[in-house]
Amino acid sequence: MKNRFIIFFFFFFAASEDDKVVGGYECPRHSVPYQVSLNAGYHFCGGSLISSQWVVSAAHCYKSRIQVRLGEHNIAVNEGTEQWIDGAKMIRHPQYNSYNLDNDIMLIKLSRPATLNSYVQTVSLPSRCPVADENCMVSGWGNTSANGNNFPDRLQCLRQPIIDDRICRNAYPHLFTNNMVCSGFMAGGASSCQGDSGGPLVCNGQLQGVVSWGYDCAMQGHPSVYARVCRYNSWISSVMRSN
Repeated sequence: MKNRFIIFFFFFFAASEDDKVVGGYECPRHSVPYQVSLNAGYHFCGGSLISSQWVVSAAHCYKSRIQVRLGEHNIAVNEGTEQWIDGAKMIRHPQYNSYNLDNDIMLIKLSRPATLNSYVQTVSLPSRCPVADENCMVSGWGNTSANGNNFPDRLQCLRQPIIDDRICRNAYPHLFTNNMVCSGFMAGGASSCQGDSGGPLVCNGQLQGVVSWGYDCAMQGHPSVYARVCRYNSWISSVMRSN
């Protein structure tokens, strides 16, 4: 298994009916108001609303046409709380590396500002970098099964800690970079999975991670890897200013 070079993009390839996080629980309805679904006729990735007109997602979620769906809980039905807004600009990080998923971050400018209300809210960018053992929450409509395909309709949540960088480097030698952060459980059993890509890892009210990659979902010894958002504050600010 150690020789096996499989980066498992937490990307949703199939036009399945629905999607989850492995080992998580259904989020209380609209308790994650910054979570968005990226849609191309089907849900394929998540994202986080950081201002009324900007969403953060993963660079590997890039498509030339994206509809951003906000205010969602059950993505299979119309609940009356949704706002569906086309992406006007999809801007990947200029140093994004599709081979090892370094700098796996993308900004999406909405074609019009979202209306902020109790169902649609922004999440704060980090004022500092995350620390080991800090308690965080990941959410998404990704696969809930470590060994199969089970894509739920309702948003799933999972509480998990930040993992020390040294432990993560040992788990992913030659793959882990300073632009990444690990979160989850070394014992396995719970993690983000396909369909969660681009979604939020929020610690103490701040967006600290963007769901990026890992080996098989919820696999022992191989936690999920996230883009380390604190490394991108200045890039995010400059892109928002110039666009």
